[in-house]
Amino acid sequence: MKGSTQAAVTILSLILFFMSSSDAVLTCNTVMKDVVPCVSYLRSGSGMPPPACCSGAKALAAAASTTADRQAACNCLKSASQSINPNLGLAKSLPGNCGISLGFTISPSVDCTKIT
Repeated sequence: MKGSTQAAVTILSLILFFMSSSDAVLTCNTVMKDVVPCVSYLRSGSGMPPPACCSGAKALAAAASTTADRQAACNCLKSASQSINPNLGLAKSLPGNCGISLGFTISPSVDCTKIT
């Protein structure tokens, strides 16, 4: 529980530093709110993601409706992934395991400017 709280605090701190582009409606605050239920799973989970995580991922996928929104979400997730150090295999499989497509891979090396 302490690790989850610390990860949530880290993510919320990132919100103050990494803001989305001015063309995007989707903000890092929204992105982080949607993915906070996934932090514990992404750090040390196994199997299928918990329902709250998939609900947040589905909300994020629905909110990222424009290229600018998808690029903003990508930048937020990329920044967050560098601080929470997720299991990259779990992060990459999360959208598919939740039955959604984000249109990009969750990875610290993804080039968010190439997302359309």
